[in-house]
Amino acid sequence: MVSAARLRRAQERALAARPYAQMLANVLKSLVSRAEIYDEVTGLPKHPLLSRRPEKNVFLIVVSGDKGLAGAFNTNILKAASRFLESKAGKNIEIEAVGRKGRDFLKRRFPFADPRKVDSTESACTTLIAEKVGVLNKVDYSLAADIAQRAIDRYSNEEIDSVYLVYNEFKSVIAQRLVVEQLLPIEHIGQPEIAQADQLTQQERVEAAEAARGAGVSLRPADTSAADAEAATFATSQVDYIYEEPPEELFRALLPKYVAVEIFHGMLESVAAEHAARMTAMDAATSNASDIISSLTLAMNRARQAKITKEIIEIVSGAAAAGQ
Repeated sequence: MVSAARLRRAQERALAARPYAQMLANVLKSLVSRAEIYDEVTGLPKHPLLSRRPEKNVFLIVVSGDKGLAGAFNTNILKAASRFLESKAGKNIEIEAVGRKGRDFLKRRFPFADPRKVDSTESACTTLIAEKVGVLNKVDYSLAADIAQRAIDRYSNEEIDSVYLVYNEFKSVIAQRLVVEQLLPIEHIGQPEIAQADQLTQQERVEAAEAARGAGVSLRPADTSAADAEAATFATSQVDYIYEEPPEELFRALLPKYVAVEIFHGMLESVAAEHAARMTAMDAATSNASDIISSLTLAMNRARQAKITKEIIEIVSGAAAAGQ
């Protein structure tokens, strides 16, 4: 019941962030359609976040939970991260762990290193370079902005060649998926670049649905059609704009904010998914405990009945023997 209540609040926060993200994406789409992205002389993008280069150094952000008692929630996230790491074998990978469970898992397997001292020219290696623990109880935008800014600075300085985010995408209790999203380089604004995705199994959906019904949580995604429709029409007028700043200045102001919003949104959805997983796990634990209590009660009643029957037999046998 506690997780169900927290799930509602977490879901409201995640839904509240979507219209802003959609409006920001529309502004950037409008800017891209009206401004020159590439320099006419050099042919290079006017902002480094739009440039692509061979992927040798990868930066991975893993968003997990801080606590357990959430079933396979953290395990599935770490399995998805492990599969992604296997797919990038032969490359230098730097990991930032958000959440205690992910930090503990990754710290046992990979060395912790200062990113300033990591030599990307050496043979391929995987290192843990940063951790954020105890920050998911109340997700703050400044946290996402800080992570995004450090990733952007390193990408702009060509210290890394790509940035990925592993999180649990949440739409409803029974509509979730584990996602590995490519944040940098930015290829299609407003369309997340999904490098890997895993859906809930049918059994997991059934268990989540039963837990949601017991806790009075709706199985349907919240109706945000009105807000989505309003956000979708923002900055989409087919008119010409006159920009005071050059495109470079506009991209420099908006693209980092776009990346930060993507990280913030991923963290909010992961928190909502964790509460849904904990609600399901605790419902299963309660059901299992009830089954064990019923089984033990039945065994105790049988033992008591057998004892009573034995005593009656002994009394009757003794009385019969005395009568003879």
